[in-house]
Amino acid sequence: MTVEALASSVAQRVRALAPARSDYTDLPRSWRHDLLAGVTVAVVALPLALGFGVASGLGAAAGLVTAIVAGAVAAIFGGSHLQVSGPTGAMAVVLLPVVARHGTEAVPVVAIMAGGIVVLAGVLGIGRLVAYIPWPVVEGFTCGIGVVIALQQVPLALDTPRADGENAGLVALSTIGAVDWPQAVAPLGLVALVVAVMIVLPRLRKGLPASLIAVVAATLVAEVAHLDVDRIGALPSGLPGPHLPVVDLATTSALFSSALAVAALAALESLLSARVADGMADDIGRTRPNRELFGQGLANVASGLFGGLPATGAIARTAVNVRSGGRTRVASLMHALVLAAIVYLAAPLVGRIPLSVLAGVLLVTAARMVDVPTMRAICRSSRSGALVFCVTLAVTVVFDLVMAVEVGVAAAAVLALRAVARSSGLHREPFDDESEDHLTADTEHALLHEHIAVYRIDGALFFADVRRFLDEIALVSDVRVVVLRLGNVRVLDASGANALVEIITDMRRRGIVVLLKGLRPEHRRLAEGVGVISALSDDQHVFDDLQDALAHARSHVRRAQVTTRMG
Repeated sequence: MTVEALASSVAQRVRALAPARSDYTDLPRSWRHDLLAGVTVAVVALPLALGFGVASGLGAAAGLVTAIVAGAVAAIFGGSHLQVSGPTGAMAVVLLPVVARHGTEAVPVVAIMAGGIVVLAGVLGIGRLVAYIPWPVVEGFTCGIGVVIALQQVPLALDTPRADGENAGLVALSTIGAVDWPQAVAPLGLVALVVAVMIVLPRLRKGLPASLIAVVAATLVAEVAHLDVDRIGALPSGLPGPHLPVVDLATTSALFSSALAVAALAALESLLSARVADGMADDIGRTRPNRELFGQGLANVASGLFGGLPATGAIARTAVNVRSGGRTRVASLMHALVLAAIVYLAAPLVGRIPLSVLAGVLLVTAARMVDVPTMRAICRSSRSGALVFCVTLAVTVVFDLVMAVEVGVAAAAVLALRAVARSSGLHREPFDDESEDHLTADTEHALLHEHIAVYRIDGALFFADVRRFLDEIALVSDVRVVVLRLGNVRVLDASGANALVEIITDMRRRGIVVLLKGLRPEHRRLAEGVGVISALSDDQHVFDDLQDALAHARSHVRRAQVTTRMG
């Protein structure tokens, strides 16, 4: 392909990912619902944006900037009509080690780099791969994120400086060991108040923004009681201007692995969130996964240019959007505009919110991510599902999120291959000779059955099961013809085809003729390429009908008997 043709192909793909008028087809009918849903989501998103900004190490202002800028860009360019994007707990978990190693100034650089990677993934069409992530991996990943977010809130909930370290569990233990307990009573009381309001209020009346009401109530208590607790502090009264961070080659190289991890998480979480939204609203157009990656990548680049965090599609906010009646991307855009208005009009009031109050909001959010009924269902489903879930959860908590998905998918793949291998088998079959000129003498008929063996291979003949198959077939002896029935072989890979070559070669060396019956058309090219057909003593030893194969086997046995008698 020439450079011009490649450029034209890329340009065509990018045009296919661009916004279109069809994105707003339903707007005339749903604009009222979209505006109301956008306001509702903004109310829910405000404390989460502040909390995740603080949890990431960059501060509440960075969280707000991310929710506004990334939320607006993703709403316009993303592939989902319902997705709401912004800072998330999973991204905060990934960013803490980046801040610890490289400082806060590295985060916008990572956001821009990761955004570029995600844009490239969308252009290359990688979005469809999320469908291959198993359910236990997704749930283990989500549950592990909830545990890590809860552990990260320990320093904020206790108003104690965060201990050094990257692992959330070890940091929480070190922080608890250094806490001034009399000083921690007030922030713990605010945490308890927030948790109580967020749990009790929805039971009394659904539809109320429990998290926002809890933040307002706890902040008023702190103000009236003049509690000595840490606050968010001064916030800018407007959005910062865009600027390109100054970086050199050494810095870019050092941050590349972090950017790759952030990009993987941004793509994964966004596509999973969009998939959840599609399931909640069956009457809305399905998410276009590659366009979703393209939009999320642009959102991350924009967020980094404005000094914000990397962003992803947020499951909690997206679910609120769907339940509130949002039907077009105008709802997501409205959420960003409302948050921008709050920054311009209420920054001093927001700055008075205690940090421990945000910790309380995130603790409840984290607890809701640990879905006990789903965990129980997975653990009851099968041992392999339970193992994959537990492994993914443990790796998420102990190591990091991207590694957790990699290990979880690898474990699920190994267990699936093991299950496929176990369901496969080699079976010797009895057979009836139904040909028109079949032998009539009982002794000759017995000789026929004695010198011909028919084996049926079921399931898969592939790399995970080749050794067992070779060991079983090597035991075949005292026959002159073996008919291998391949019609039930659903999966055949290069290793399986090579195993057939080894079997045929070994049997020919022992004087046994191998006939193949029922080789599927989709496997024929592979078999020919690896050398299965050429390994046969005659390229006509491949049959579609069992009786034709048996007739050929019988004639071979007869010739062999005649040769033996003449010798």
